[in-house]
Amino acid sequence: MTKVFILNANQEPLYPVRISHARLLLSQGKATVFQRYPFTIILKESLSNLKLEQLGFKIHPSIKITRN
Repeated sequence: MTKVFILNANQEPLYPVRISHARLLLSQGKATVFQRYPFTIILKESLSNLKLEQLGFKIHPSIKITRN
């Protein structure tokens, strides 16, 4: 499943969304394309009711999850 990067109105990263949700935001005029590679959209208005999850990633399969 492919995800799209999304930024809020202050250019702060949010949790990535599915392509279908990004397409819906773009068609409703709530977001615009910020950059094409990697495909990133930016919201036109800041949303105050967002709950952000902490992202984790692995650099190498044998390394534990790294968090910021």
